[in-house]
Amino acid sequence: MSEAPPSPTSPDPVDRAAQTRQMLGMKGASAGEKSIWKIRLQLMKPITWIPLIWGVVCGAASSGEYSWTLENVLKAATCMLLSGPLLTGYTQTLNDLYDREIDAINEPYRPIPSGAISVPQVVTQVLVLLLTGVGLAYGLDRWAGHEFPMITALTLGGTFIAYIYSAPPLKLKQNGWLGNYALGASYIALPWWAGHALFGDLNWTIVILTLFYSLAGLGIAVVNDFKSVEGDRQLGLKSLPVMFGVSTAAWICVLMIDIFQAGIAVYLISIHQNLYAAILLLFLIPQITFQDMYFLRNPLENDVKYQASAQPFLVLGMLVAGLALGHAGI
Repeated sequence: MSEAPPSPTSPDPVDRAAQTRQMLGMKGASAGEKSIWKIRLQLMKPITWIPLIWGVVCGAASSGEYSWTLENVLKAATCMLLSGPLLTGYTQTLNDLYDREIDAINEPYRPIPSGAISVPQVVTQVLVLLLTGVGLAYGLDRWAGHEFPMITALTLGGTFIAYIYSAPPLKLKQNGWLGNYALGASYIALPWWAGHALFGDLNWTIVILTLFYSLAGLGIAVVNDFKSVEGDRQLGLKSLPVMFGVSTAAWICVLMIDIFQAGIAVYLISIHQNLYAAILLLFLIPQITFQDMYFLRNPLENDVKYQASAQPFLVLGMLVAGLALGHAGI
């Protein structure tokens, strides 16, 4: 008996997967979305919000002052909204605005090069996200009773870094080292500082440690450069894969992540947080395994598999480090 043809109204699983990737801002999407609100969400790349939201959790843990009350949960959730959808959404939308020529080569299905949304509409979205983020940051400072508006200051600093990362004349992303470190620090240090400042007193020890940890974030940021090697080369952007070649850049990426994560573990041992240090070092085992299985063998094809399999251990390690610092009263 022959199978009945699929109903013309039933969704194609392949199309549905492509639509999901498109909504999340992932590689491998397709053009054709008509809803302006879905297009706006795609510009904000929800998949990139997760590390920033997690960074707030790590900062709250490192403060040593977080307790599970309804008010604290609401404060943390508001800070996550600020760091994730609003400020990361602002950063990603701004980046798409200034990367529209590169995206026309590497990812022509992106909303701007595909013509799904106009440049004035994108500029409006950038401004709305920016102003809403600054306003919410000030509200958090008032809620936390800060004499100095620390979270507002971090917000203004972070949005400025996002601007000079994407926009000329500085356009930090043109330099593989500086641009990727700026991105790594924005993904690790800034939300960590915000979460810590919301519940405790942000101090120089936390600032320096998280900036050190952000060197591992540089390795994470390099992963995103592999999907745009051709466009970067044509437009003269000096990403690490363009400067050193794909294979060498892959090794730089994984070594930056592993070495600086191990460095944090060494610091935890120095402040007698041995259990947390051991857990952090144990996370390196599966992380290195997946780096070898996927990324080092074929970074161009396996970047998504690598991010899904190996990077959760780095992310969990950040929380372990935060808990250790909070336990030590740093």
